[in-house]
Amino acid sequence: MTPPLSPAQCASLADVRREIDRLDQGIVRLLAERGRYVLAAAQFKRNDAEVQAPDRVEQVVANVLRLAESEGAIPDVVERGYRALIAAYTDAERAHREPRP
Repeated sequence: MTPPLSPAQCASLADVRREIDRLDQGIVRLLAERGRYVLAAAQFKRNDAEVQAPDRVEQVVANVLRLAESEGAIPDVVERGYRALIAAYTDAERAHREPRP
């Protein structure tokens, strides 16, 4: 396995894409782990309002924006990405809570 390169060490578009693919593998692994916790949370929620949890959404967004700032991330990308992620996880949680035939 090739050791990771920093962006400054990338000598070609292929290098950049290889590093992005490597990062995507880790991101998907973390999204899978986060999803398992989201579905575990469903067992503690009594209704759709608790699934929606707008106050919690804003708390998460504020937290990740602070992290984005400390990590040098692009805040708008982080916020938009997390809002889309939370919406998709909310849908998954709602589907997980729905009675099955």
